[in-house]
Amino acid sequence: MDWNRTKSIFIFVFLILNIFLYWLYLDRYNEAQSVEILGEKTIEARLKDDNITYGPLPNSNESATYITGEVHIFKNSAPDDNQKVSFTDETHTQISAVFINPVKLRNINDDASLIDFVHTNVKNGDSYALWEVDREERVAVFFQKKNNRIFYYNDSAVLKVHWNMDNEVTKYEQTMIDNIEEMEQQETVIPPLQIFQTLYNKTLLKSDSSIAQVKLGYSTFSKLDKTQVLIPTWEVQVKLSDGEIEEYFVDAIDGKIIEIQGDKQQGEEEDWGVE
Repeated sequence: MDWNRTKSIFIFVFLILNIFLYWLYLDRYNEAQSVEILGEKTIEARLKDDNITYGPLPNSNESATYITGEVHIFKNSAPDDNQKVSFTDETHTQISAVFINPVKLRNINDDASLIDFVHTNVKNGDSYALWEVDREERVAVFFQKKNNRIFYYNDSAVLKVHWNMDNEVTKYEQTMIDNIEEMEQQETVIPPLQIFQTLYNKTLLKSDSSIAQVKLGYSTFSKLDKTQVLIPTWEVQVKLSDGEIEEYFVDAIDGKIIEIQGDKQQGEEEDWGVE
């Protein structure tokens, strides 16, 4: 017997066997990994299990960019002769406009009536979007917008309209950001379902609730004297089983939850120095 030849055959056979066993191991490992991944529930399945519903979602391929702007300095002039304008601070960045003859609203129960009033009677009124209406307190809050994207709870970009019991607008208070510029680099924003995943993982989405609104806007990233930087932000409104509405804001670029409760609280409590 040729021992060298036999030894070579054995080595070759063992090499082939080892290759086969390693391939089998990889195949089984990958199969197990696939089963594990498939076994993980998607966010859609998790929401369905918890009876959390949502409607049509915005475009997942939407893009946005950071923007900069400057706090507007108002001049001591009214948009028309029926308004008397005063400043509410020394910086002239907030005004209060009182109507000499109150302006009748067409239909106080129709939001479009308030929007039409603002477009007609307020400086750059078409750059504001209606955010909230409190008909008991007779006040409507508008947030400034850019390309139909709202500036959320920015105290330098808000408009408040007040009316009397006869549904006549008596005054409004206004702040504004101008010289708004978009940064050149466009970023693909995180898809809404991934935002839901973030909120779900933080146990912020409660069972038996419905996601009532998902919109892309802006929140304040930094304030440098009179200049501001705003970042693309997903706004998610969730309606709980008891009818209460919760709001969440998530950075649309890096997916971090944004805490703007402080700004919101200030906006709700701010009296603008008007009696």
